[in-house]
Amino acid sequence: MTMNWSVIYRNLPLFVTGVRMTLTISFLALLVSIPIGVIAGLFRVSRLRSLRFVAAAYVEFFRGVPLLVLLIWIFFVLGRFLRLTPYWSAVFGLGIFSGAFVAEIVRSGIQAVPRGQMEAARASGMTWLQAMRYVILPQAVRKVLPPMASQFIILVKDSSLVSVISIVDLSMVAKNLVATTFRSIEIWTFVAVLYFCITYGLSQLIALCERRFRMDH
Repeated sequence: MTMNWSVIYRNLPLFVTGVRMTLTISFLALLVSIPIGVIAGLFRVSRLRSLRFVAAAYVEFFRGVPLLVLLIWIFFVLGRFLRLTPYWSAVFGLGIFSGAFVAEIVRSGIQAVPRGQMEAARASGMTWLQAMRYVILPQAVRKVLPPMASQFIILVKDSSLVSVISIVDLSMVAKNLVATTFRSIEIWTFVAVLYFCITYGLSQLIALCERRFRMDH
């Protein structure tokens, strides 16, 4: 089969639009997932059994449900009641799904801080919340930043599924072009290269930020 790469050059503006949509949705979903994940992560280490149960149920449910199913359900079921557009259905679906993984990152970061830190803070007269805010969380942040950054890279790759609810991201651009040009090998190869460039670029940026963060501390 003869390869014809001219279809890529002719449609570069469409690919640029798809990349922009992919990154925008991924970034907004990360902004949604962080507060959800932080709250759920704190609940996971709470002294109250009810809060631990709620957080554990949230984490286990959304980690066990396929993202594809979740996106479809949010758009076609929940979206009808809340009048969500496909765009915001994708953002909230990805955000809620990623929040479960962020919660586990936060939990592990908090539990990685030596238990004696909390005991010393409580012995000095701090409440549990004060100790968590002023002693535990500042130390946990340094431990959760690398896996949190990696979660964003995973989120970028997961965003390829939003095309099932008609979001014109990079994957949807590829599907539409394949349907009209029948050049599936060239198009999907180029899309794979684009995803690799995005994720590799983000990983290098994250590594640079980690090195500077260690130098500052």
